Amino acid sequence: MRIVPSTPRRRLLSVAALGASAALVATLAPLQGHASSHREAPLIASTPSLDNTDLYAFVSPDQPDTVTMVANWQPFEEANGGPNFYPFAAGTAYDLNIDNNGDAKPDITYRWTFTTTYQDSGMFLYNTGQVTSLTDPDLNLRQTYRLERITPAGTKLILAAAPVAPSFTGTASMPDYPALSNAAITSAGTGSKSFAGQADDPFFADLRIFDLLYGGDLSKVGQDTLKGYNVNTIALRVPKANLAFKGDAMRNPVVGIWSTTSRIGADMTGKPGKPQQVSRLGMPLVNEVVLPVNRKNLFNASPPEKDAQFGKYVLNPGVPKLIDAIYHIPAPKTPRTDLAEVFLTGVCKECGGPVPAELNSQLLNKDVNKKMFAPSEQLRLNMAVPPAETPNRLGVVGGDLAGFPNGRRLADDVIDVTLQAAEGILLPNPPDAVKTLGDGVDANSAGFRHRFPYIQLPNQVSVNQP
Repeated sequence: MRIVPSTPRRRLLSVAALGASAALVATLAPLQGHASSHREAPLIASTPSLDNTDLYAFVSPDQPDTVTMVANWQPFEEANGGPNFYPFAAGTAYDLNIDNNGDAKPDITYRWTFTTTYQDSGMFLYNTGQVTSLTDPDLNLRQTYRLERITPAGTKLILAAAPVAPSFTGTASMPDYPALSNAAITSAGTGSKSFAGQADDPFFADLRIFDLLYGGDLSKVGQDTLKGYNVNTIALRVPKANLAFKGDAMRNPVVGIWSTTSRIGADMTGKPGKPQQVSRLGMPLVNEVVLPVNRKNLFNASPPEKDAQFGKYVLNPGVPKLIDAIYHIPAPKTPRTDLAEVFLTGVCKECGGPVPAELNSQLLNKDVNKKMFAPSEQLRLNMAVPPAETPNRLGVVGGDLAGFPNGRRLADDVIDVTLQAAEGILLPNPPDAVKTLGDGVDANSAGFRHRFPYIQLPNQVSVNQP
């Protein structure tokens, strides 16, 4: 693979960055349908508790024999959003899906379903006094979850009533919130841990590009739109063998991952009905900026095996043309087989794209039936690539094969990477200007924890406070 070293970026090209990111996005999104983002589709925007915002998957840096997956829901949670704050939705399946043989179908699904109880339903408060533990009587609203592992062989119950870290309601109510959050980290079997609760939104970007590309005023770029907001997080750490095809992470190290949200209802007889998928997310930014409005809801409801219906948006993306027209950065020639390889098949020498490297396609797994392989948009991770000693925020583009788009770490700058990829960084002899593209936001302002669940504690200060 052609690795381009990281170079200083110019903020004046930041707009192109986000726009190009849309371009890349445009290239990915169409073929998959599970990469939703913050408020990206009409139906899901009206139901934020079901809205996937981001998905991450990486080899655990402090436990390299395991993989950690982090999925977030409910965008733009303000720290002072009482009195109801932000519980996970009941009657809903929050899923992490794994395809380890490349057939675009889930071989393993980890499913979280939540139960909500009140200690005193006659009160309006989330908590009725100072909360010092997850079982404190003053924690009025409590949530627990059931965690299941679903495979073609059946369903295995992993956790029956694991505790959820509550929404942060203020220092007067929760003077030691870190202790509450840590108490929600639950053992889920040998080498496995699970977490569900509120956290700082780890995604960082200047989303004001939707204001007509900053209105043509590039001096306005570089503001982290997500700074100060929280999300609801589910995190799971499992041994690599739990995800690998045939349980063999040495021979079959590549997996594809996507998250979904499904409503669990009843059929006409009153019996539990089949969950109805309403949101899905694999690669970042896909549905948000690529698909037309009249395709977004379908995109969220579609399984990866049907991604071909969105194919026309991939090989001939529109955003690079827009960037060319407005900012005079030449659009790469179509069809964009480089993007199809990165987002729809993974990168490998036999994947049919122009990137001649062995990186993260399920076709690299030695025991897969290659005739069953189906292109689909997934967040693909090669578990054999060890964590980087010095991670580069640009991931593969910055010479760090342990980063995006080989999985996605919390600190990976996906806006800049997807922007540069959309503008041709993986093609032979890309223009020097492409290597400097970015949105002026290079890191999450809150940082991250060094141990599972890695995401930062929720923000405790109102967004409109200095």
